Amino acid sequence: MTKTKCPTIILLTIFIVIIIVDNVYPWHDETHIAIAKAAGYKKWFNAAGADMLKIKAGYTERLNHYTNNPRGTVVTPETVFQQVAKYNKKTDVIGHLYGAIMASLRDYLKEKQKGKYGGYHLAFCSHYVADLSQPLHNTLYNSYNRKNHKILESIINDEVLDNIDKIKTYHIKIESEEDLAKEIAKIANLSMKKGYQIEDEKRLLTKIEIYEQIGHSVSLFRAILRYIERINLQ
Repeated sequence: MTKTKCPTIILLTIFIVIIIVDNVYPWHDETHIAIAKAAGYKKWFNAAGADMLKIKAGYTERLNHYTNNPRGTVVTPETVFQQVAKYNKKTDVIGHLYGAIMASLRDYLKEKQKGKYGGYHLAFCSHYVADLSQPLHNTLYNSYNRKNHKILESIINDEVLDNIDKIKTYHIKIESEEDLAKEIAKIANLSMKKGYQIEDEKRLLTKIEIYEQIGHSVSLFRAILRYIERINLQ
Protein backbone atom coordinates (compact mmCIF):
# COMPACT_ATOMS: atom_id res chain seq x y z
CA MET A 1 0.00 0.00 0.00
CA THR A 2 2.71 2.47 1.03
CA LYS A 3 4.82 1.75 -2.04
CA THR A 4 1.83 2.35 -4.28
CA LYS A 5 0.72 5.59 -2.64
CA CYS A 6 4.10 7.37 -2.37
CA PRO A 7 4.65 8.01 -6.09
CA THR A 8 1.05 9.21 -6.39
CA ILE A 9 1.48 11.63 -3.48
CA ILE A 10 4.78 12.91 -4.87
CA LEU A 11 3.30 13.47 -8.32
CA LEU A 12 0.26 15.21 -6.83
CA THR A 13 2.51 17.49 -4.76
CA ILE A 14 4.57 18.42 -7.81
CA PHE A 15 1.38 19.09 -9.81
CA ILE A 16 0.06 21.42 -7.10
CA VAL A 17 3.37 23.30 -6.93
CA ILE A 18 3.38 23.73 -10.72
CA ILE A 19 -0.14 25.18 -10.65
CA ILE A 20 0.94 27.62 -7.94
CA VAL A 21 4.10 28.58 -9.78
CA ASP A 22 2.05 29.44 -12.86
CA ASN A 23 0.76 32.51 -11.01
CA VAL A 24 4.14 33.92 -9.91
CA TYR A 25 4.75 37.51 -11.00
CA PRO A 26 8.16 39.19 -11.23
CA TRP A 27 8.87 42.89 -10.82
CA HIS A 28 6.69 44.48 -13.51
CA ASP A 29 8.17 45.67 -16.82
CA GLU A 30 8.93 49.27 -15.88
CA THR A 31 10.79 48.20 -12.75
CA HIS A 32 12.92 45.74 -14.71
CA ILE A 33 13.65 48.39 -17.33
CA ALA A 34 14.52 50.97 -14.65
CA ILE A 35 16.97 48.58 -12.98
CA ALA A 36 18.73 47.86 -16.27
CA LYS A 37 18.81 51.53 -17.22
CA ALA A 38 20.18 52.59 -13.83
CA ALA A 39 22.93 49.96 -14.17
CA GLY A 40 24.09 51.53 -17.44
CA TYR A 41 22.90 48.71 -19.69
CA LYS A 42 22.76 50.10 -23.23
CA LYS A 43 20.01 47.68 -24.26
CA TRP A 44 17.91 48.38 -21.15
CA PHE A 45 14.73 48.17 -23.24
CA ASN A 46 15.28 44.40 -23.56
CA ALA A 47 15.20 43.82 -19.80
CA ALA A 48 11.55 42.76 -19.70
CA GLY A 49 12.00 40.21 -22.48
CA ALA A 50 12.32 37.19 -20.21
CA ASP A 51 8.76 37.71 -19.00
CA MET A 52 7.51 37.96 -22.57
CA LEU A 53 9.09 34.57 -23.28
CA LYS A 54 6.93 32.94 -20.61
CA ILE A 55 4.02 33.17 -23.05
CA LYS A 56 5.88 30.89 -25.47
CA ALA A 57 8.16 28.83 -23.22
CA GLY A 58 5.88 28.38 -20.19
CA TYR A 59 7.44 26.56 -17.25
CA THR A 60 10.79 26.18 -18.99
CA GLU A 61 11.35 29.92 -18.63
CA ARG A 62 9.19 30.53 -15.57
CA LEU A 63 11.34 28.37 -13.30
CA ASN A 64 14.38 30.57 -14.00
CA HIS A 65 12.82 33.48 -12.10
CA TYR A 66 12.70 32.34 -8.47
CA THR A 67 13.84 29.86 -5.85
CA ASN A 68 11.44 28.63 -3.17
CA ASN A 69 13.63 28.75 -0.05
CA PRO A 70 12.18 27.44 3.23
CA ARG A 71 12.85 29.44 6.38
CA GLY A 72 16.34 28.89 7.72
CA THR A 73 17.86 28.35 4.26
CA VAL A 74 21.32 29.82 3.73
CA VAL A 75 22.15 30.40 0.08
CA THR A 76 25.85 29.85 -0.59
CA PRO A 77 28.07 30.22 -3.65
CA GLU A 78 27.87 26.44 -3.95
CA THR A 79 24.08 26.76 -4.19
CA VAL A 80 24.52 29.07 -7.16
CA PHE A 81 26.87 26.72 -9.02
CA GLN A 82 24.66 23.70 -8.28
CA GLN A 83 21.71 25.47 -9.90
CA VAL A 84 23.53 26.29 -13.14
CA ALA A 85 22.84 22.86 -14.63
CA LYS A 86 19.12 23.33 -13.92
CA TYR A 87 18.86 26.42 -16.12
CA ASN A 88 15.93 26.08 -18.56
CA LYS A 89 15.00 22.71 -17.02
CA LYS A 90 11.26 22.39 -16.40
CA THR A 91 11.58 19.54 -13.89
CA ASP A 92 13.04 21.66 -11.07
CA VAL A 93 9.79 23.06 -9.64
CA ILE A 94 11.48 24.75 -6.66
CA GLY A 95 13.14 27.12 -9.12
CA HIS A 96 16.74 28.03 -9.92
CA LEU A 97 17.01 31.81 -10.17
CA TYR A 98 20.57 31.91 -8.85
CA GLY A 99 21.90 29.44 -11.38
CA ALA A 100 19.99 31.23 -14.15
CA ILE A 101 21.99 34.41 -13.56
CA MET A 102 25.28 32.54 -13.89
CA ALA A 103 24.14 30.33 -16.79
CA SER A 104 22.74 33.19 -18.90
CA LEU A 105 25.96 35.14 -18.42
CA ARG A 106 27.97 32.08 -19.50
CA ASP A 107 25.79 31.76 -22.59
CA TYR A 108 26.42 35.40 -23.45
CA LEU A 109 30.19 35.04 -23.10
CA LYS A 110 30.23 31.81 -25.14
CA GLU A 111 28.38 33.47 -28.01
CA LYS A 112 30.68 36.49 -27.91
CA GLN A 113 33.75 34.26 -27.99
CA LYS A 114 32.35 32.64 -31.13
CA GLY A 115 32.01 36.06 -32.71
CA LYS A 116 28.22 35.95 -32.46
CA TYR A 117 25.83 38.53 -31.04
CA GLY A 118 24.97 37.00 -27.67
CA GLY A 119 23.10 40.10 -26.55
CA TYR A 120 19.80 38.40 -25.83
CA HIS A 121 21.48 36.18 -23.25
CA LEU A 122 22.69 39.32 -21.48
CA ALA A 123 19.13 40.66 -21.55
CA PHE A 124 17.96 37.49 -19.80
CA CYS A 125 20.75 37.93 -17.26
CA SER A 126 19.62 41.50 -16.54
CA HIS A 127 16.09 40.26 -15.88
CA TYR A 128 17.19 37.51 -13.51
CA VAL A 129 19.45 39.89 -11.59
CA ALA A 130 16.43 42.16 -11.11
CA ASP A 131 14.32 39.25 -9.82
CA LEU A 132 17.07 38.47 -7.29
CA SER A 133 16.19 41.55 -5.21
CA GLN A 134 12.45 40.76 -5.12
CA PRO A 135 12.04 39.27 -1.62
CA LEU A 136 9.11 37.03 -2.57
CA HIS A 137 11.16 35.40 -5.33
CA ASN A 138 13.38 34.01 -2.59
CA THR A 139 10.79 32.66 -0.14
CA LEU A 140 8.24 29.86 -0.22
CA TYR A 141 5.22 30.54 -2.40
CA ASN A 142 2.84 30.13 0.53
CA SER A 143 -0.50 31.80 1.31
CA TYR A 144 1.15 35.12 2.23
CA ASN A 145 3.23 35.11 -0.96
CA ARG A 146 0.25 34.26 -3.17
CA LYS A 147 -1.89 36.98 -1.60
CA ASN A 148 0.69 39.77 -1.76
CA HIS A 149 3.05 38.95 -4.62
CA LYS A 150 1.34 40.81 -7.44
CA ILE A 151 0.49 43.79 -5.23
CA LEU A 152 4.08 44.16 -4.08
CA GLU A 153 5.33 44.05 -7.66
CA SER A 154 3.24 47.03 -8.66
CA ILE A 155 3.91 49.46 -5.80
CA ILE A 156 6.51 51.60 -7.60
CA ASN A 157 5.99 50.39 -11.14
CA ASP A 158 4.19 53.50 -12.38
CA GLU A 159 6.75 55.90 -10.95
CA VAL A 160 10.11 54.15 -11.02
CA LEU A 161 11.28 55.32 -14.45
CA ASP A 162 10.83 58.92 -13.30
CA ASN A 163 12.63 58.27 -10.03
CA ILE A 164 15.77 56.37 -10.96
CA ASP A 165 17.73 58.80 -8.79
CA LYS A 166 16.02 57.26 -5.73
CA ILE A 167 17.81 53.97 -6.32
CA LYS A 168 20.78 53.84 -3.96
CA THR A 169 23.68 51.75 -5.23
CA TYR A 170 27.05 50.61 -3.95
CA HIS A 171 30.28 49.28 -5.40
CA ILE A 172 30.64 45.59 -6.23
CA LYS A 173 33.75 44.21 -7.86
CA ILE A 174 33.58 40.99 -9.85
CA GLU A 175 36.72 39.42 -11.26
CA SER A 176 35.62 35.78 -11.50
CA GLU A 177 32.61 33.49 -11.42
CA GLU A 178 33.43 32.80 -7.78
CA ASP A 179 33.05 36.51 -7.01
CA LEU A 180 29.75 36.58 -8.87
CA ALA A 181 28.43 33.53 -7.01
CA LYS A 182 29.30 35.16 -3.67
CA GLU A 183 27.43 38.34 -4.60
CA ILE A 184 24.39 36.43 -5.86
CA ALA A 185 24.27 34.45 -2.61
CA LYS A 186 24.65 37.61 -0.52
CA ILE A 187 21.73 39.38 -2.20
CA ALA A 188 19.61 36.21 -2.17
CA ASN A 189 20.03 35.93 1.61
CA LEU A 190 19.25 39.61 2.16
CA SER A 191 16.13 39.35 -0.02
CA MET A 192 14.99 36.14 1.66
CA LYS A 193 15.41 37.70 5.11
CA LYS A 194 13.37 40.72 4.03
CA GLY A 195 10.69 38.47 2.54
CA TYR A 196 10.16 36.52 5.74
CA GLN A 197 10.35 39.74 7.79
CA ILE A 198 7.43 41.34 5.97
CA GLU A 199 5.52 38.05 6.11
CA ASP A 200 5.92 37.89 9.89
CA GLU A 201 4.92 41.55 10.18
CA LYS A 202 1.94 40.92 7.88
CA ARG A 203 2.69 43.86 5.61
CA LEU A 204 4.07 44.85 2.21
CA LEU A 205 7.37 46.53 1.48
CA THR A 206 7.40 50.31 1.79
CA LYS A 207 8.52 52.34 -1.20
CA ILE A 208 11.77 53.12 0.60
CA GLU A 209 12.40 49.41 1.11
CA ILE A 210 11.66 48.64 -2.53
CA TYR A 211 14.11 51.24 -3.81
CA GLU A 212 16.67 49.80 -1.39
CA GLN A 213 16.00 46.28 -2.68
CA ILE A 214 16.30 47.13 -6.36
CA GLY A 215 19.51 48.99 -5.51
CA HIS A 216 21.06 45.57 -4.86
CA SER A 217 20.13 44.47 -8.38
CA VAL A 218 21.41 47.67 -9.99
CA SER A 219 24.70 47.39 -8.11
CA LEU A 220 25.18 43.76 -9.11
CA PHE A 221 24.27 44.18 -12.76
CA ARG A 222 26.51 47.23 -13.06
CA ALA A 223 29.35 45.09 -11.72
CA ILE A 224 28.49 42.35 -14.23
CA LEU A 225 28.64 44.86 -17.09
CA ARG A 226 32.10 45.99 -15.98
CA TYR A 227 33.19 42.36 -15.65
CA ILE A 228 32.14 41.38 -19.18
CA GLU A 229 33.63 44.57 -20.58
CA ARG A 230 37.03 43.54 -19.24
CA ILE A 231 36.62 40.02 -20.63
CA ASN A 232 35.56 41.30 -24.05
CA LEU A 233 38.67 43.48 -24.23
CA GLN A 234 41.01 40.56 -23.63
